[in-house]
Amino acid sequence: MNQKLIVFTKILLDFLFYTGIIVTIFVPFIIIKYGDYNSYFAQNVPELSVIFILSGIFAVLIIRELRKMFKSVLADDCFIPENVKSLNRMGTYSFFIALITCCRLHLYITPAVIVVILVFVIAGLFSKVLSYVFDKAVTYKLENDLTI
Repeated sequence: MNQKLIVFTKILLDFLFYTGIIVTIFVPFIIIKYGDYNSYFAQNVPELSVIFILSGIFAVLIIRELRKMFKSVLADDCFIPENVKSLNRMGTYSFFIALITCCRLHLYITPAVIVVILVFVIAGLFSKVLSYVFDKAVTYKLENDLTI
């Protein structure tokens, strides 16, 4: 793999992880400030704060799992049981984000909200399927290792 791509990806994941934590912590303040420009946000600060904080927590958890998986890529050992668990967790977290975002539909429906829900449902399904694929690959790898 290209070394520059690896370094860039590592830096990006670390940046997103720590930035995600900071942004999630400051969500209520960000919503209040944005409420100066958008009355919908000003009128729904508590509800939107809960929705965005919960979504932020699950997004940070997804990035945490990606960072764990990336360590196995750097170690050149991708097909391990921990990655199966990480993919499975990422799928679950994605479904939670989609479900939490559905709660926003009773406040205000926009095409963007529908797109976010669909993206996270698809990401959840994709992660769950990949976890099954990785599980099979881990099984084959372990069987092959035992044969040798």
